[in-house]
Amino acid sequence: MSTLALLIQAVALAGRLQSGVVVTPDTVHVGDPFTVSIRVRAPQGAVIEFPQAPDSSVAVEPLDPVSIRSTADSISVDQTAEYRLTAWRIGSLPIAFGDVVVRQAIGTRSVPVTGVGIVVASVLPADTAQHVPMPPRDVFHFGLPWWVWALAALAAAAVAALLWWLWRRRRRRPPAAVPAIVTAEREFDRVEALGLVAAGELSRYVDLMVEVLRDYLAATVPGASTSLTSSELSSCLRRARLAPHVRCSALLAEADLVKFAGRAVSAERATALGREARAIAVTADQARTAVPVGKAA
Repeated sequence: MSTLALLIQAVALAGRLQSGVVVTPDTVHVGDPFTVSIRVRAPQGAVIEFPQAPDSSVAVEPLDPVSIRSTADSISVDQTAEYRLTAWRIGSLPIAFGDVVVRQAIGTRSVPVTGVGIVVASVLPADTAQHVPMPPRDVFHFGLPWWVWALAALAAAAVAALLWWLWRRRRRRPPAAVPAIVTAEREFDRVEALGLVAAGELSRYVDLMVEVLRDYLAATVPGASTSLTSSELSSCLRRARLAPHVRCSALLAEADLVKFAGRAVSAERATALGREARAIAVTADQARTAVPVGKAA
């Protein structure tokens, strides 16, 4: 263990008030932790208030909050405050602390903490411990001719202009709308690819095929939506006069019996209902997109 620099102050303030300071170790390297212990002994009944941290104006920083330790004594109050610190500058550094305040019934007294210091050694070898600054450099140093930088600036401006033109062109071009019948045909094919009929899930197959038809009608028939009941949707088809509403009403009614009433359906009938849902969507789309004879003339 290194030699401790024990700095003890004996202060005779109204009898038995004593204090002392110990720095452990007394010599450290840059960044190494060390401990400063301040011990104060006061008469029984006194309250001792230690400073929270040393003065931050020097290159010494606390690593932990101050730790207060008391020593059992029946005739006095004996407390020690331990400060775990580190230093970031080499040399002999003073450590400044505020006064320790002792409060008694007879009054309040201050115990100054002086003469505390630490020696900080460099971690570098002796021949490199002295820092030699590098010579000053120019603020701007260009290793290439000016015309190279000019060409680079022109190229960057051309790329930026091209990107801006592409962005404007793409912004002006509206996204192509997918026809409702194309979406419906894709969904019909997706349901068929599930193989529900072969797996024996006939009611689910009928329900999914009819749901695709309902989505198509909600997207193309005025006033129709997926939240309508089968009878309400049939009324919308009747008013629109675009879809084969009689066939569609019969299909929706039978599908409701299969879905909600648990009506048994064979594989052949389920396949027929799915084909009917697809045929109604195709017929409705042809009727919706057909040009009237009067307008063509």
